[in-house]
Amino acid sequence: MLSKDKDATAPICLGEEVVELIVDPITIQIDSTFKVVKEPLVDDPGDNNGGRLPDVVAETTMLADPAEVVQKKDESYRAMALQVFIPFLVAGLGMVGAGLVLDVVQHWSVFMQVKELMILVPALLGLKGNLEMTLASRLSTQANLGHMDTPKEQWSMIAANLTLIQCQAIVVGFLGSVAALIMEASKTQTFNLDHAFLLCASSLVTASIASFVLGLITAAVIVFSRHCNINPDNVATPIAASLGDITSLALLSWTSTHLYNAIGKQDWLAPLIISGYVLITPLWVWIAKRNKYTREVLYTGWTPVVIAMIISSFGGFILEGMVAHFEGFAVFQPVINGVGGNLVAVHASRISTSLHRDFQPGMLDDEEGGHSSVCITPGQSFRGKNKHSRTCRILMCMVVPGHLIFVYTIHYIKTGNLGLSLLFLAGYLVAAQIQVGILLYIAYIMTHWMWKRRIDPDNSAIPYLTAMGDLLGISLLAMAFGVLYVAGNDGIYMKQ
Repeated sequence: MLSKDKDATAPICLGEEVVELIVDPITIQIDSTFKVVKEPLVDDPGDNNGGRLPDVVAETTMLADPAEVVQKKDESYRAMALQVFIPFLVAGLGMVGAGLVLDVVQHWSVFMQVKELMILVPALLGLKGNLEMTLASRLSTQANLGHMDTPKEQWSMIAANLTLIQCQAIVVGFLGSVAALIMEASKTQTFNLDHAFLLCASSLVTASIASFVLGLITAAVIVFSRHCNINPDNVATPIAASLGDITSLALLSWTSTHLYNAIGKQDWLAPLIISGYVLITPLWVWIAKRNKYTREVLYTGWTPVVIAMIISSFGGFILEGMVAHFEGFAVFQPVINGVGGNLVAVHASRISTSLHRDFQPGMLDDEEGGHSSVCITPGQSFRGKNKHSRTCRILMCMVVPGHLIFVYTIHYIKTGNLGLSLLFLAGYLVAAQIQVGILLYIAYIMTHWMWKRRIDPDNSAIPYLTAMGDLLGISLLAMAFGVLYVAGNDGIYMKQ
C-alpha cells in the first residue's frame, strides 16, 4: 500500500495521458497504457532497493479507473478461438457469396467485351485489405489503448478515418483502372477510349461507395466490441471483409453494366462521374489533414496501398487467363484469397497492438527487460511458446475446417449435392494451408521490421500482406487446378 507518511504527496491529474505520483523520494509515472516507470528523484545510498518500492508498484493501478486500464493478461485459447472463428465464418460465407456472384457475372456481356474488368476484380476486392482492414487495425489499436472511450473521441477518430479512406479509395480506384488498361493493352496492342472511361468510372464508384459503407460497419463493430469487452483485434478485420467482396463485386457489375449500355447513347455519363470524383477529392484531403489522427497517414500511407494495388493487379492478370481455361476457377478465387487475407490481418493487427502496448517506436526492448526479435525461423513462428506463436497455431487450425465449410457450401449451391472429388479437395486444402502458413510467417517479420524502422504497422502491414495473399492464393489455386487437370480429374471444376 502507499505510504501514509505526512511528507508523501500524490498529486494526480485524472483525464491526462500521464499521471505522476510523487512519493518521496520516488517519482512514479503511469503512461497511457498504465505501465509503471519508477525513477528515483535523488540517490539514496541507504536505500537497499535501489530507489524502488514494490508495494507502491503493486498498488498504483488502483488509482486509475478500472474500466480504463488496458488489460494485458493473455487471452485463453478458447476465448481467442471463439472470438476469431465466428467472425471468420461469417466473413467466409460472405466470400462464398462473392465467388458465386463472380461465377455468374463473368459471363455477362460487359465482362466478355471489356476484358480489363476481370483484371480489375482482385484490385478492387483487395481494397478491403488496403483500406478497411487497415482502418480496422488502426482503430482496434486506438481502442485497446483507451483512446476511443468517450463519444467525442470516437466521433473524431471515426469521421477523420472515413474521410481518409475516401481519399485513398478514389486514388487507388483510379490507379487500379489505369493498371488494368495498361496490362490489357500490352497483351492485345489495342486501346478503346469508351472502355477506358467505363473502367475508370466503374472503379471509382465501386471503391468509393464500398469503402464508405464498410468503413462505417467496421467502426461500429469496434465501438460495440469495446463496450462488450471483446478484443477488437479478433473480430474487426474479419467483419470488415465479411461484406467487402460481395459488395464490391455487386457494385462493379451493376455500375459497369449501366455504363456499358450507355455507350453510344449517353457518352457523357462516365466522364461526368470521373470529373465529379476529381473535384470532390480535395475536400476529403482538407478534412483528413485537419485531424491529428489521420494527418500523418495522409502523408505517409500511400506507398503501401498503391504497391498493394499493383501486386493485386498482377493477380488479376493471372485470374483473367485462368477463368478462360477452368470453369470453376472464378468461384473459388474470392474464397481462397479472402480466407488468407482475413487470417493474416487478424495476426498482423494483434502483433501491432502488442508492439504499441509494450514497446516504444523503433525499439523492441521494454522497460522490464523483454525483447522481441525481427527475424525468426518458421519453427519459432509456429512452435514457439510466446503469444504470437500461439496465435499462429490457432489461426492455422481454422484453415481446414473453414475451407471445408466454404467449399462444400459452394459445391452444394452449384450442383445440389455434397459429392466432391477427394483429389480436388486435397489439392485445394494443400494450396490453402501453404498460402496461410507463408502469410502468417511473413506477417511477424514484416510488422516487427516496420516497427524497428518507426513505421506504424497498423497503416502499412495489412495492405502488403493481403495483396501478397491475393497473388499467392490465385497462383497456388492455378497450380492446384493445373495438377488436377494433368491428373485427369473430371467434374465441374476442370476444363471444359
